[in-house]
Amino acid sequence: MTIDASLLLQAAAEAAGGQQYPASALYVVATPIGNLADITLRALHVLQLVDAVACEDTRHTAALLRHYGIERPLLAVHEHNEREAAQRVVERLAAGERVAYVSDAGTPAVSDPGARLVAAVQQAGHAVVPVPGASSATAALSAAGDVQPGGFRFVGFLPTKARELEQAVQDLARRPEAQVLFEAPHRIEALAAALAQAAGARRLTVCRELTKQFETIATMTAAELPAWLGTDANRRKGEFVLVLHGQAQAADDALARAEPALRALMEALPLKQAVALAAQLTGAPRNPLYERALQLKGE
Repeated sequence: MTIDASLLLQAAAEAAGGQQYPASALYVVATPIGNLADITLRALHVLQLVDAVACEDTRHTAALLRHYGIERPLLAVHEHNEREAAQRVVERLAAGERVAYVSDAGTPAVSDPGARLVAAVQQAGHAVVPVPGASSATAALSAAGDVQPGGFRFVGFLPTKARELEQAVQDLARRPEAQVLFEAPHRIEALAAALAQAAGARRLTVCRELTKQFETIATMTAAELPAWLGTDANRRKGEFVLVLHGQAQAADDALARAEPALRALMEALPLKQAVALAAQLTGAPRNPLYERALQLKGE
């Protein structure tokens, strides 16, 4: 059913119109991850303001714009033509147009196409303006209840080949911080088996079909995930976001292993640079590593 689009777009313009929206700029617009109501008023304002909308799938984006009563020319920019299509977008920006870019769901250029487009626009000297919105990664984290310190690491989709997947999951299991994974329904059982093998005792939150009618969120150990998926065929359908929870003991162990490198780096580098490089080299969480560096400096 079509909503009263004119009133909504008027409200969007009143709420978001006070900001500057320069010409010759690419607007990277986050769209709903499932529930159409999760689009922001600013996104609606930008989509009706721009001269064209570049998108991952023109059919999907046409339906979204039609739902909100917006008509704009659509430009197909997806993983198979991104390099060439980016040049056409740059030409439009050079002519003074505003162009929005949207993926099928969520924020472009994260796990979806868009990074090459953004890089081409920047290289051509044009502005890139982010318009944030719904995020499946942060939505999953907010419902996970992970109480361990150390922040999180966004992983996205893992490799599809069996040996590469196994290695990637083993690498995940060695890291102490929380980690956010994406997976498709036809690969979820393979990922579940690998996680159960490599990180069986670790807590895991499974989010299926976030924001949609049959949204499911459950927390368990990684070892329990294969059986949980197997008890109901519906649990293996839809798009998945998984949060592998952080581990306190693993974080302490990683911090202890990183300390010799941290001490050596602090002798040669400023504190912040030493912490950043030690975290990169050892995989230890940066915030606790920084706190330890301050302690060492005080000593």
